[in-house]
This record gives sequence, C-alpha cells and structure tokens, in this order.
Amino acid sequence: MRFITKHIHAWLDYPVALALIALPFLLGLGTSHPLASMISPVIGVAAFVLTVFTDHQFGIIRVLPFKLHLAVDLAVGLLFLALPFALGFSGLDAAYYWLNGAAVVAVIALSKPEPEMALA
Repeated sequence: MRFITKHIHAWLDYPVALALIALPFLLGLGTSHPLASMISPVIGVAAFVLTVFTDHQFGIIRVLPFKLHLAVDLAVGLLFLALPFALGFSGLDAAYYWLNGAAVVAVIALSKPEPEMALA
C-alpha cells in the first residue's frame, strides 16, 4: 500500500534536511569515526538544496523532476545503510545511519507513483 504522496513528501523534505544537519551535533556523533559527525550535515545541506530545486509545492526554483528527487533520496538511503559497514561506525553512530537509511528507503517504498502526464 503506497500512501505517501508527493504532497506529504514535500512536507517532510525541509524538516528532514534540517534534522540531518543538526542531529549529529546534538547527539554527539563521531565517537566511532570522525566522519560519522560530518557526512549527515553535508547530505542535509545537499537535501535542502535538492528540495529548493524540486518541482513540488515547496520547491522554490522548480527545475528538477520529483522522480529525480526520489532517485536521489533512494541513493542517500542506501548510502546511509552501507556507511556503518564501509567506514566501521559502531554504537550510536551506526544506529543513526542505519535508522535514517531505513526510514528513507521505507518512505521511497511507500511513495505513490506520480500519474503520467498525457501528451497533447
């Protein structure tokens, strides 16, 4: 059952981007590897910029198709799932990336496909 619409996804984008920027500092990430505190904020800034340029109701400069936005989100989710293994994160560092990665992949899996536009 795919119930996450483009509208719902758009509501999530900016708060999630800001959380990705702030949470590593608030949670004190980086104890198992210094990159654990740096990667999420960089991805958060990129997610914020992606949202600004995405063609949905909260996009400011709507030049990127929503389908591309979803593909980037999926890539980030898969990256977050792999990072603890690839870089040796452990404890809270690993849990943070695994939980965020799983959440992003779940959102993509539960996203309603956009209806195809009819050609004139």
